Amino acid sequence: MNGLVPPEGTPLLIGGKLVPGGSGVFATINPATEEVLGYAANASAEDMDAAIAAARAAFDETDWSRDPALRARCLRQLRDAMREHVEELRAITVAEVGAPVMLTSGPQLEGPITDLSFAAELAETYTWETDLGSAVQMGISSRRVIRREAVGVVGAITPWNFPHQINLAKLGPALAAGNTVVLKPAPDTPWCAAVLGPLIAEHTDIPAGVVNIITSDDHSLGARLVEDPRVDMITFTGSTQTGRAVMAAASATLKRTFLELGGKSAAIVLDDADIAMAVSYTAFSVAVHAGQGCALTTRLLVPRDSYDDAVAVAAKTLAGMKAGDPTNPGTVCGPLISARQRERVERYLEIARAEGGHIEMGGTRPANAERGYFIEPTLITGVANTATVAQEEIFGPVLVVIPHDGDADAIRLANESPYGLSGSVWGVDTERVERVVSGVRTGTLSVNGGLWYHADAPFGGYKQSGIGREMGVAGFEEYLETKLIATPA
Repeated sequence: MNGLVPPEGTPLLIGGKLVPGGSGVFATINPATEEVLGYAANASAEDMDAAIAAARAAFDETDWSRDPALRARCLRQLRDAMREHVEELRAITVAEVGAPVMLTSGPQLEGPITDLSFAAELAETYTWETDLGSAVQMGISSRRVIRREAVGVVGAITPWNFPHQINLAKLGPALAAGNTVVLKPAPDTPWCAAVLGPLIAEHTDIPAGVVNIITSDDHSLGARLVEDPRVDMITFTGSTQTGRAVMAAASATLKRTFLELGGKSAAIVLDDADIAMAVSYTAFSVAVHAGQGCALTTRLLVPRDSYDDAVAVAAKTLAGMKAGDPTNPGTVCGPLISARQRERVERYLEIARAEGGHIEMGGTRPANAERGYFIEPTLITGVANTATVAQEEIFGPVLVVIPHDGDADAIRLANESPYGLSGSVWGVDTERVERVVSGVRTGTLSVNGGLWYHADAPFGGYKQSGIGREMGVAGFEEYLETKLIATPA
């Protein structure tokens, strides 16, 4: 495709060297055309073992964890290298992820690259030691110092929906904190991770073994990374079901575990809100990147008296957002990542019908798309908040509209979910809005269209949406241990 992807496929990065995978190669597919784009190295169990060993040695035997100035410089070098190759990376992202090209100027590519600057600044400015002063215990006066140190070897397991954003949201702070990393991306989007290998090896001063990248279609390699006692921490983004398995496997060695998992977030529209604005905004967001975002507000809770009006606005909005070619600058809703994912979405639509729901619009494959894993933006009505499609994460461009009977009922419905990742509240009366915001158990909330996503803003969820926070200072501190040192005063 371009200079970052060699003809024989993208290599692994292990111990500072670019190497082929021990199990050959596997194909990466363009979800908009169903064509084979090319190949990525298919790592073996031996490759994963070598990557873990390299990361362990780099942490234990080099000064990486004790040199924040080096870490900051290396992160800026990686940022600059990605910027120099941004057009190649953009082409890879649109082709491999099926991401609409318009999103690559934001969270699909350029935003995450810029966010490496925040990680570099933290490496330089973070307060690594705090003096607690002296205290007397049992007649002994001691001076106490809190020191923050890197956790050690981090295993990072990432999904396919926003690969650059999530890969860099883990790599940036983990490296800034002084850790070494083994990155295992989803097999659907290996190139977006693998292309970092030559950029790191050829354009940065990151020491050998500090970053290792393992691509494979063998899901058992992720389990090996989680279970290995040489790995001190796992950071995982993906489904709640897989997150439970990661947590269980990590418990054998009691390693630290960060989990960013599923969501079924609610957009709450109060009766004094601008219904048209709130509903159209929510419907638009559900169609972005074919609804393949864990924090999207896929449940729309509207006042019962305004239900019909809200449905009409949502239907009109979604009707104008046809699924289409991601290379077209005007496309918002591209393809789903795979045939398997499209079949999953279609199964949920059948479940909705079986539970008494009505597909107001969409729910079909585009008539003019002979190839590609497309499905039209879809609106479901007539189901209760307890219906399967209102409780489970679909990960497609599907919006469910549910009526509420006032502020307290809206809070109840929003919280009637195993998840608590995100949400939004729309209303004019600031005191009412604040009461609703305070009542909803979720990790991030948008009020009247405010955007919470930024490098310095912590992201994560309540309940079964995960454990810990990513991004911001809180996300950086996930990768640190706390050491207390006492000396005679």
